Amino acid sequence: MKKSVYSLVLMDHVVSEVDKLAYEMGTSRSNLINQILAEYVRFTTPEMRMHAIFEEMERLMAGVESFQIQPQPSDAMMTIRSALRYKYKPTIRYSVELYRTRDNAVGELRVSFRTQSQPLIEMLTRFFELWAGLEAHYRNQLNLPEAQYAVEMGRLVRKFLLAENTNCTDQQIADGMSDFIRMFDAALKSYFASSGDEAEALPQMEAIYRNYLANTKILL
Repeated sequence: MKKSVYSLVLMDHVVSEVDKLAYEMGTSRSNLINQILAEYVRFTTPEMRMHAIFEEMERLMAGVESFQIQPQPSDAMMTIRSALRYKYKPTIRYSVELYRTRDNAVGELRVSFRTQSQPLIEMLTRFFELWAGLEAHYRNQLNLPEAQYAVEMGRLVRKFLLAENTNCTDQQIADGMSDFIRMFDAALKSYFASSGDEAEALPQMEAIYRNYLANTKILL
């Protein structure tokens, strides 16, 4: 949304209290005043929409034992950590970034490991490649748009996209992203449980994805 500079005459004491509250909330004076005015006139800003989505995702993820919600680095970002039962005990990090624009591109998921082990990074990268291929296969069978992936060594980025002309509530978007992350995490852990044996892991990964397709309320 477009922003412009406006000149306002405010009492010094009011500005002082706004600054204190903005500091406590980890935001700027301008952003806080913008939020206050938006609430007063009942206008939903991108920040309010992001907050609603992340608040719902936190509620949905609270019941998942292996997930740990991290402090938010920004209004547009949410980070979830998940422990992997594997040697070196690496930590998986799922970072969700929401886009400010409200169109079919909702945001993106970034997946990475906190590890210095090169064999582990290579194993993770191979999983990412297999997973991107598996999802492309099933989405093609269902005549769905191809998922947009970017795979690097030890890192994956996947965009969350709505089908054209699809209108969803913030709760539905939160449901869809939460469903995908839970499913992806289960598939990743099944792959590592098989020690990267693709013949053993792929049928399990496919079963997890098919179950996700059959049960998710919204496909992103």
